[in-house]
Amino acid sequence: MEYVYAALILNETDEEINEENITAVLDAAGVDVEESRVKALVAALEDVDIEEAIETAAAAPAPAAGGAGGEVETADDDDDEADAAEEEAADEDEGDDEDEEADGEGLGALFG
Repeated sequence: MEYVYAALILNETDEEINEENITAVLDAAGVDVEESRVKALVAALEDVDIEEAIETAAAAPAPAAGGAGGEVETADDDDDEADAAEEEAADEDEGDDEDEEADGEGLGALFG
């Protein structure tokens, strides 16, 4: 990830994104630079408009929570799973209330 950050820093400072500059940024940050990764990054970014990519990423909706592992739920999935999850969440919420009562004021005690 630090390689991409180096490219973003160079882009933000209007410096050319090349192997030498990326290596310099990474060296300054104390990263053990792998030349093959630097070359791959420079090649991958060769035809990319970074500003456009940033704007596109910022405008994209955030992914929904859940669905870890790349699974995508569809409308055809059983409602039983959703009902079971809701019941489990409700049970957990009830347990949280009991814990808060046992601890006194809960988070309110921290903030007066």
